[in-house]
This record gives sequence, C-alpha cells and structure tokens, in this order.
Amino acid sequence: MAEFYKKIIENNKKWVEEKLKINPDFFNNLAEGQQPPLLWIGCSDSRVPANEIIGAEPGEVFVHRNIANMVVHSDMNMLSVLDYAVNALKVQHVIVCGHYGCGGVKAAMGNDSIGIIDNWIRHIKDVYRFHHKELDAIEDEKSRFNKFVELNVKEQVIDLAKTSIVQSAWRSGQKLSIHGWVYGLNSGYVTDLGVNFSSNQDLDDVFKLKF
Repeated sequence: MAEFYKKIIENNKKWVEEKLKINPDFFNNLAEGQQPPLLWIGCSDSRVPANEIIGAEPGEVFVHRNIANMVVHSDMNMLSVLDYAVNALKVQHVIVCGHYGCGGVKAAMGNDSIGIIDNWIRHIKDVYRFHHKELDAIEDEKSRFNKFVELNVKEQVIDLAKTSIVQSAWRSGQKLSIHGWVYGLNSGYVTDLGVNFSSNQDLDDVFKLKF
C-alpha cells in the first residue's frame, strides 16, 4: 500500500506537468469557475471513469456516483447534486450511465445478505419486480443480467424525469435533456438506450407536476 500511495502522488505531479506543457494557464483557468454542460449520474464502480469514457476534460462533467447509478427520491445527496447542476450550473444534459457486469444489479438478482447495502439494493429489486415477466422469460442468465442492467438505467431516467427539480426546469423553459446509457466493460463503448426526455410529456399524468 505504501508503494501504491507514493505512486499516485508521483502520478499527480506528472499529470500537472503534462497539463502545464500543453497550456501554462490550465489550472488558473480551472480555478476561475466551472460551467459544465453535463451532469453524469453513474455507478461507483472503479472501472467506469466518467471523464475518460467520453474524452472530457476537467470542468466539462459534473459527477454523481453511487452503487448501480440509482436515482432515489429520498437520497438528499443525489438531489443536492441534481439541484446544483440544474439550477446553479445550468447543465443542458443529464446522463444516467449504467454498465454491464454491475455488482449492485447482480446482487439484486439474488437473495444473499451482504450487509447495510441490502437496504440500497432493495431499490434495484423494485426494478426487477416491475419487469419480472420480461426478465424471468430470459433463460440465459447472462442475457437476463444484461437486460436487467438496461432496464435499471431506463427506470432511473424515468425517475429523474419525475423529480420536481427537473420538471421545474422544464416548466421555466430551461433547455434540459436527460438520457440513459449503458457502458460495456469489455468493449469500452457506450450505448444510448433510447430513453431520452426533454419534457414531461412522456410521463404518466399522475407524475406531471403543476407549478
């Protein structure tokens, strides 16, 4: 661990030097503020680094990560990030990005108790409950797992569209689009799952808020 710790400190120094060679004002410019066009809601998995996947520079992506890229309406951490991104930073896009091979989604397919995370995984199990007929009809376990990952992302995008923060932004005429992606660990490519919202018109009436 000591060697690893020293390595990451040295890596930081090298990174700074490389950035300054390209642009001597790189960090001075960053220090002046941020105006990222994108909020990324992704999984905490260490193999899914938001900036690197899309080739973005520091300052271009505002990031929130949790286990299995969940949008839970009682999660004040997620809501605070979303509120700041939408209302202060005025991001124009929010991407919920899941990934194949997600451990949280895999755990939600079983019944083993892991610990306190069981309470978080319950929200993922709700997604399975909503789509159990489609998922149970898939005999191949890997294919069922992959489909569950995709359905989980789609449900989180829909839940994002239901939030008062997003609907208020749409109501005021703010340009804001939300999208669902899935990332392939074994390929490096992202796939747009085709669940995209720029208004609440595609939501059931019961979820459309009146301001």
